[in-house]
Amino acid sequence: MAKKPTSNPAKTLYRPIGLASGLIGGAIAGQIFKQVWKHAAPGDRDEPPTPLATDYGLKEILIAAAIQGAIFAVIKTVIDRGGARLFERWTGEWPGN
Repeated sequence: MAKKPTSNPAKTLYRPIGLASGLIGGAIAGQIFKQVWKHAAPGDRDEPPTPLATDYGLKEILIAAAIQGAIFAVIKTVIDRGGARLFERWTGEWPGN
């Protein structure tokens, strides 16, 4: 189903909502990633590695980054899509293009 073109005012009105939901989504994704890492990491390492951590190998750091990126992308997509649908319900206009 094709959506009608978005008006500039709708995009402008949605911008602060999109920014706020992005921040909230990032915080939620970060917490989910920490829990996933705590349960999935080998050994007794509860904290995920950072790119500059010397006590982790490159392989572990890259795996952690890939998992974190996937979780972030899914959470952000769910929140962005939900926010856009809610915005459309309130205003009658779709905020994207």
